[in-house]
Amino acid sequence: MHLRGKGTTFTESGNTMRKEIKKTDILKRPEYPGGQKAMKAFIRDNLQYPPKALEQKTEGVVHIRYAIDHKGQVVDVQVIRHLGHGCDEEAIRLVRLLRFHVGRTRGVKVLFHKTIQIHFRLPPARAIAPQGTMQISYTLTPAKPKSSVPKTNRSTIIFTIPEE
Repeated sequence: MHLRGKGTTFTESGNTMRKEIKKTDILKRPEYPGGQKAMKAFIRDNLQYPPKALEQKTEGVVHIRYAIDHKGQVVDVQVIRHLGHGCDEEAIRLVRLLRFHVGRTRGVKVLFHKTIQIHFRLPPARAIAPQGTMQISYTLTPAKPKSSVPKTNRSTIIFTIPEE
């Protein structure tokens, strides 16, 4: 004997079994080709850190709300949480470059809204020689010894030569 409740089926032994509800979406949501990982890689590869933000050492997150039309193009971009120093404009530029695959919507032209966070992190600092100087590095490695015991004596010499 089976008793039925809301979304749950009870059996005679008292065990409960879940009733599986088939999920059918009338409207297919837009997807970035390749998924979330591909979209993150696209943003990482195309992000150009604004020079003003580099000077000010600005880091943070810009929150963007955008709309995707029935063709998969981004048509409306709004900044929800600002960062400033050119980061907002760069985030808008990046989001406008995105193209999505929109599934079948039964002939209805639907506008989809999404939000995204664009992270701005300062690139790691590199050691740069001062202008007007040339830096030369030499690595000296002793010749192979004739004995069977290897020696690992290496020394590095760095010269800085000012240009005149």
